[in-house]
Amino acid sequence: MTVQREALVHRGPDSAGLWCADDGRVALAHRRLAILDLSPAGHQPMVHPVSGCAITFNGEIFNFHALRERLAARGHAFRSQSDTEVILAAYQAWGPRCVDELHGQFAFAIADPARRQLFLARDRAGEKPLFFRAVPGRFAFASEAKALLADPTCPRRVHVDALNEYFAFGYVTGSRTLWHGIERLLPGHCATVPYDTAIPAISRYWALPEPSTGPLPADPAGQVDALQVLLRDAVRRQLVADVPVGILLSGGVDSSVVAAIAAEAAGTRVRTFTARFEGHPGFDEGPFARLVAEHIGAEHHELPTAAPDAEVLQALVRQFDDPIADSSMIPTYLVSREIRRHATVALGGDGGDELFGGYRRYPALLSQERIRSAVPSPVRALLPYAFRLLPARVPGRGVAEALAGPHGAGLQHAGRLFRTDERQALAPVIARMTAERLRRPEHLRAWRDGRGSSILQQATALDFGSYLVDDVLVKVDRASMLTSLEVRAPFLDTAVVEFAFRLPDALRASRRERKILLRQLGARILPASLDLRRKQGFSIPIAAWARTAWAPLIDGALEAPSQLVAPEALRQLQRRLRAGEDVGDRLFSLLFLALWEREYRVSDLVETP
Repeated sequence: MTVQREALVHRGPDSAGLWCADDGRVALAHRRLAILDLSPAGHQPMVHPVSGCAITFNGEIFNFHALRERLAARGHAFRSQSDTEVILAAYQAWGPRCVDELHGQFAFAIADPARRQLFLARDRAGEKPLFFRAVPGRFAFASEAKALLADPTCPRRVHVDALNEYFAFGYVTGSRTLWHGIERLLPGHCATVPYDTAIPAISRYWALPEPSTGPLPADPAGQVDALQVLLRDAVRRQLVADVPVGILLSGGVDSSVVAAIAAEAAGTRVRTFTARFEGHPGFDEGPFARLVAEHIGAEHHELPTAAPDAEVLQALVRQFDDPIADSSMIPTYLVSREIRRHATVALGGDGGDELFGGYRRYPALLSQERIRSAVPSPVRALLPYAFRLLPARVPGRGVAEALAGPHGAGLQHAGRLFRTDERQALAPVIARMTAERLRRPEHLRAWRDGRGSSILQQATALDFGSYLVDDVLVKVDRASMLTSLEVRAPFLDTAVVEFAFRLPDALRASRRERKILLRQLGARILPASLDLRRKQGFSIPIAAWARTAWAPLIDGALEAPSQLVAPEALRQLQRRLRAGEDVGDRLFSLLFLALWEREYRVSDLVETP
């Protein structure tokens, strides 16, 4: 257990703990990042003095003060000021239904001697990770897969279907990971694991609300008021900590709204942090962030970011034990590393795009659906064939496939990294797939958590349950926790999430506008000169770095034997990048996977129906 625990020392550098049941059937280990009640009273694993239940917990419960008062009124006594003890008391009071009362970012496990079971739960949005491995007679779990891989009995085998999904979208969705035999507990889910069988029984305790189908509210301005109140409450709760707190400020509307509300709610001058890419003005958000910081009176820190050397990329490969292809992990890590010199907690703007319709693909999907409805079905059916007659790199094939398909077919291709025909050249094992199996990632995406009658409702729900969970929040959690920094997302407060998904489409996005309601709030509280319509994202100059700092890594990946990445595919993307083509994200995805395969010593591939 000690070896597995120490694999996660970066997540908790302040102290370590280990608890074992009297009969030796269950053991819990913990690495602590002290944020609330820094005294030894907050040490974990923590044991309830009456029930004997023991807990190991990662994250924060933002409504713990209110819960503590309710539980104290019921006769529960507390020995610490920590939210961990509140979870134990809530479990003592309500059993597994305690998750209904907990609001925050969390993953925890409680060993319950009376029920002879382990109880695990993960927060509603999926901000905190929870991996597990279940084999006959044994169940293991951890905050990162590397702790499970530290067990010498854990095989290092990659699932072929998961590899195909990684190539398709740059991440693996749902409960599956790239590792065969290692799974994730889904957001808004809990599990009970009986001591006798060690077989987890998983259930869902929360889901997105049904979206609005009614007309536009008579008073849209009242919706802006309501959003401002909800965000103010969320930010106020998330500013609570016994350690310094900072604000990640990019200059976009999401993080700028969070920063402005934090400046109002904090009662003191807030500290904001922005990464700058010197020499790459197209990727530099410094001027926009500085404008917001001056407007709200923040103590602003600009962090010059040089091209990351090979060791930075290798460190991220080691950290992302279940890989994603999101290159913005690099600036996230670099800015987190610098913020950690000043603060232990940082607030960010993650979730705003999925909740309020911020991605450029939403207007595109709306336009596709309008065109689709106007084009006769026989004509639509011919579009994919027409595009096949054109050179392979002509853009628009995905659009043609979407127009030719049924209502909502565009969801299958939104955000896709490599098309089905392109994926066959990426690895020999993918080239051998049947056409039906090759298309599984697109088919799964079209039906995963997409709810609502409109294409916008389906797209935002899909992104909330897949792209946000399996890419954005993974990137933020792993990159920031590598520096022992906890990042919080006020937009993912449960009340804000449920409010956003009950909004009518007309207040979220249209064929011409994005993030409609949130930008109206931004117009109230942000500088009038700030362009609220710009959308840059946390992007990096991949092309320049691939030609310089990363060139030796690319050359090494081309020479090393690989089961996962065909060298010619990587070499071709390198040539296209040098020729000026916009293939940096694709090149990064293959390079990262090749480095990851070597770092984690992948043994073989598993093909199952």
